[in-house]
Amino acid sequence: MKFEAQHAGRTVPVEVAHAGGRFTITIDGEAIAVDARQTSEGVWSLLLDGPSHVANVTEQDDVYQVDVEGERYPIRVEEESRYIIRTRGAGGGERGQILKAPMPGKVVLVEVTVGQTVAVGDGLIVLEAMKMENQIKAAVAGTVKEIRAQAGQAVNPGDVLVVIE
Repeated sequence: MKFEAQHAGRTVPVEVAHAGGRFTITIDGEAIAVDARQTSEGVWSLLLDGPSHVANVTEQDDVYQVDVEGERYPIRVEEESRYIIRTRGAGGGERGQILKAPMPGKVVLVEVTVGQTVAVGDGLIVLEAMKMENQIKAAVAGTVKEIRAQAGQAVNPGDVLVVIE
């Protein structure tokens, strides 16, 4: 599985591969072998290159609080496809928005019509990618000038879906 992890103002790609209780975690291109066992709710025993560590993990408001050896690490973890859609799918600007497909997928629903007025946060398109439906919202207020996608259409990254002026 691929994720984006945010900690201390920095976002890094994280990939997790699991096989028989052992994980290979690649963080920002560096692979780490981890033997991880959950000992109780929110408590994990971790072996990292020999030394053993106990991690207490709680989640609040989509942020994981990871306590290890007296240090607390607040980490926001987001599945890679959702991160891409949230950060790159709604390229806006002061003069409008050209909504481009952030990844390959299939248009499930077009929520607007040409000439419709939209506000920031209004739904524009529902895109199915990696077996998940993702609503892409308006990043700017304006009027829908063009719709270049229709329900059932396959799209590629960078394809223009909706233009708002």
